[in-house]
Amino acid sequence: MGSEAVTVDVLVVGAGVGGIYATHRLTKLGLSVRCIDMAGDVGGTWYWNRYPGAMSDTESYLYRYSWDKEDLQSYPWTHHYVYQPEILRYLEHVVAKHDLRRYMQFNTEMTAATWDEALGRWHIECAGAGRHPGFVARYLVNSLGLLSAPNYPAIPGLESFAGELVHTARWPEGLALAGKRVGIIGNGSTGVQVMTAIAPAVGSLTSFQRHPQYSVPSGQGPVPGGYRAGINARYDEIYAGVWASSVGFGVPESTRKTMEASPEERRQAFEEVWRQGNGFRFMFSAFGDITTDVAANGAACDFIRRKIDAIVQDPRKAAILKPRDLYARRPLCDSGYYQIFNLPHVDVVDLQATPIDALVPQGIRTADGTLHELDVLIFATGFDAFEGSYLRIRIKGRQGRTLKDHWAAGPTAYGSIACAGFPNMFLIAGPQGPFANFPPVIESETNFLVDCIQHAERKKTIMEVTSAAEKAWGALCDQLVAGSLFLTTDSWVFGRNIEGRRASTKFYFGGLNRYLEWVDGEREGGFVAFNGSSLPDA
Repeated sequence: MGSEAVTVDVLVVGAGVGGIYATHRLTKLGLSVRCIDMAGDVGGTWYWNRYPGAMSDTESYLYRYSWDKEDLQSYPWTHHYVYQPEILRYLEHVVAKHDLRRYMQFNTEMTAATWDEALGRWHIECAGAGRHPGFVARYLVNSLGLLSAPNYPAIPGLESFAGELVHTARWPEGLALAGKRVGIIGNGSTGVQVMTAIAPAVGSLTSFQRHPQYSVPSGQGPVPGGYRAGINARYDEIYAGVWASSVGFGVPESTRKTMEASPEERRQAFEEVWRQGNGFRFMFSAFGDITTDVAANGAACDFIRRKIDAIVQDPRKAAILKPRDLYARRPLCDSGYYQIFNLPHVDVVDLQATPIDALVPQGIRTADGTLHELDVLIFATGFDAFEGSYLRIRIKGRQGRTLKDHWAAGPTAYGSIACAGFPNMFLIAGPQGPFANFPPVIESETNFLVDCIQHAERKKTIMEVTSAAEKAWGALCDQLVAGSLFLTTDSWVFGRNIEGRRASTKFYFGGLNRYLEWVDGEREGGFVAFNGSSLPDA
């Protein structure tokens, strides 16, 4: 790297929820900070995911930063959940309010990062519009995004389709769907949202469904009068509850055992959380053992299946839409998903019964020989979570060892923020972080890594987690998930949505509260999991 490289104390990569907060915190320390992003502006996931119906499934009063109380109480929101355009405007507002844009540089993609042993610095190479000499940084903070690398399925004949191919994570502006014959592959959170949004307008909509999923009502709608005032008055109490909770979604977390209730009591409890809405409320508020007890999980499954039968009028469609496995994926919620299948122009194809044979110019041909003619095919096939965002970049730590090699058996990171052999490099929303509401998780992890950097600045040392500490954290994550029913399903939560990818434990299932207690112990103990190697002579 030539002499033109820009020298900074910290390079933050990614200008989404994590990168914005990291930039805010680190500039307050008096460090020189530059934040770069390959996108054209701030937003991260919410910059790229502009598909119809894109919405947070966290209630509006919690899908934001906790650290600006005045903003919590004054920034407008009118509905229980915020849609993508509103989230993007909110993030733009935070950047403007705290004057963070002056530290940011867009259309700039990190392509390589190499640790310089002699200098104790990271050399970062970049690409993008214009000429990018790169950066030299003492600290590298990666906020590349948990869900930012689109996953495209391997389907024969993909290049032969004569219509439009669209991935929800790269939705083209101005895409016209009115009157079109639309197919969609993928019925996770994104697929459910986009199908519900576009169904009334398209000429026909066919869901090519691999695995039916359980979804419950979101409870979306305008908030009643006085609701916002009540939230504002209780924000200290609300966030105290978030930090003390397991999942951080602001919903009650029951400890009641499902099978200790009578059948009628179970029905009433499930009916109440169904009526209130929110997937995490349904999974954690009625009873406390749905994710750990097979009989309890089965009771929840039966309740949702009966709801599908009651909503979907065509028995054939209802049968296809009813899941047959456990309710053990990230809980989904919707604003009328099952109801759209009562529209005569909306159908569902069971890909387990009739798999896709190939894409042909006219559309999709299934194994039974049926040709489904399409004008537009939408991939709502999710992301190559965690690894996808990192392995496209050549990241080399000590002795030239790459992050790809380090993660050969699956992605790991101590406390979700640090990898052995990669000094002064930190991750936000990295692997093995808390399985909980993302904004509080991102704040928690960012606060932890900022504490690490402050410690390094005080002690004039390099922060590098030991291999033993990283392995111990990974073993703890494995141990915590051992009794969870989440292990029983093929899900992106364990990397099973990527063909050929080895499944691994990608979350810490101990709860946000236990994670924060653990971080407090690390801080109070003086960060003993990190090597304290001296800085090279200047």
